[in-house]
Order: sequence, then structure tokens, then C-alpha cells
Amino acid sequence: MPFDPNPPRSNRNVLGGRLEECGRDPLTGYFRDGCCNTDEQDRGLHTVCAVMTAEFLTFSKSRGNDLSTPRPEFQFPGLKSGDRWCLCAARWREAFLAGVAPGVVLAACHEATLRIVRLEDLQAHAI
Repeated sequence: MPFDPNPPRSNRNVLGGRLEECGRDPLTGYFRDGCCNTDEQDRGLHTVCAVMTAEFLTFSKSRGNDLSTPRPEFQFPGLKSGDRWCLCAARWREAFLAGVAPGVVLAACHEATLRIVRLEDLQAHAI
């Protein structure tokens, strides 16, 4: 079988259904397509559709990832409470272990999330 440099991306969510859109305002996703899609280039595994909280944004900033400050040079408006964003699965797990994990939209969390985060933990934070 020949090597496929562009293997098809999965479009399944953590519940086994079709991956739903996470958010378009602001436009999220590793591919900036509104979905938490991923592929082998996405080293951060941006697969958790999370609903931002002030507590989580403060936590993330304290860990060196300031998601609340606008960065116009990257067309990034900065996030605020209530925004949906495709988070790195490892960052969500880190926040979960620290007791500050934001809520998640299960139908919009890519199945690859389950490599790092337990389904039960996501379900406990489902919105």
C-alpha cells in the first residue's frame, strides 16, 4: 500500500458520533475551521471544545499561555468567559488536575482527546 501524505482526518467526537462545530466567534480550531479537528502536524492536540471561564483563563496565563490578550498580528481577538475554544488536551487535563477545568461540549471534542483525557472526566465537565 503506498504512503498517503494526507491521510483522511477523523471526524468523530469522544462519544463516537459526528464531530460538531465548536465555535466561529472567535474562529477556533487548529485549522481555524470552527472544529476541533486534528492531524499529525497538531503537536498540541487542540481537540477539547471548552467554554472559557475567567478562572481557567487566569490559570492558563499563569502557565505561560495567555489566551485573554488580543494578538492582532495573529488575527487573535483574545478570549473571554463564555467563548468556545479548541484547547490542547494536555492543558485541559492540567487544569482538571488543578481543579479549574472549564466546561466542555462533548459532541465537539475530537475523539483523539481520549489519548490524554478520560471520557469520565470530560463527562463530569459536560455543558
